[in-house]
Amino acid sequence: MRIRYCWRCKMEVPMLEGEESIIASKLYSEGFKTLEKDRQKRFKKLLDFYNDLTGFGETEPNAIIHHFADMYGPDCESCGKPYRTHKASFCAACGNKRK
Repeated sequence: MRIRYCWRCKMEVPMLEGEESIIASKLYSEGFKTLEKDRQKRFKKLLDFYNDLTGFGETEPNAIIHHFADMYGPDCESCGKPYRTHKASFCAACGNKRK
């Protein structure tokens, strides 16, 4: 886990890496297989996993799924925020052209 800027949330958040992302993906899938109507209960295992690991207190399961560090590109040379993808040619935050 490492702290990175999330362009969707517009703040720095704990992002999962490697095995953490794999476990979170499995827990997210399990949530869809439960019959519970309440989303907090349905994705409790995922929310507990993420919150115990990060100490962040996330309440939205979908946010966790886009907080995977490997989804984003490297940090911008100019502003330090991550490129939105590995193939991005410019930084959406500051407009810096990628080298």
